[in-house]
Amino acid sequence: MPQNPVPVPMQDKDRLEEALNTQKYMTETYNALANECASSGLRDELLNLLQEEHNIQADLFKEMQKRGWYPTTPADPSQIEAVKQQ
Repeated sequence: MPQNPVPVPMQDKDRLEEALNTQKYMTETYNALANECASSGLRDELLNLLQEEHNIQADLFKEMQKRGWYPTTPADPSQIEAVKQQ
């Protein structure tokens, strides 16, 4: 008889990655809804929610970066200038 595998508990890194991916999805969804909203009151509320979701996403990103789980490399100043020129 086959044995049921024991589930491996999620680690903090896994939880934060999942939360960050969820926030990215939420911002995409709220943005799409706000873009297609005919009611200005509802659009304003969706934009408020979108801002809140972006703030949560930024907090998660900063926490992952602080723990070394989302490394970034600074952009070269010449690359920044090249993008500005485009």
